[in-house]
Amino acid sequence: MTVTIQVDTARPVATLINVFTVPLERQDELIALLARATEETMRHQPGFVCANFHASLDGERVINYAQWETEEHYRAMLDNPEARVHMDQAAGIATDVQPRLFRVRSTHSRA
Repeated sequence: MTVTIQVDTARPVATLINVFTVPLERQDELIALLARATEETMRHQPGFVCANFHASLDGERVINYAQWETEEHYRAMLDNPEARVHMDQAAGIATDVQPRLFRVRSTHSRA
């Protein structure tokens, strides 16, 4: 079953798009780590909305698309020692990490 989720542009969430560059053989390892970190820690943080992980078909990138209620909630998570452990582990797998915060401005769907 496929579920389509429409992002609400009227909801003022902070959207994190984090691009990880990884060695081909470590892409699955990074996704597993990020999923575990989300289940164990991130989703329990104040202001957490959602997280999604995307694996590039060439095996060289992992993208984390996550949303937080506010930028302040995201920044507070960065200061949480428990969350930092997971982020440091991810940085140890990736050869480059490029996190950026965004605001959703436009969405489109087939339906």
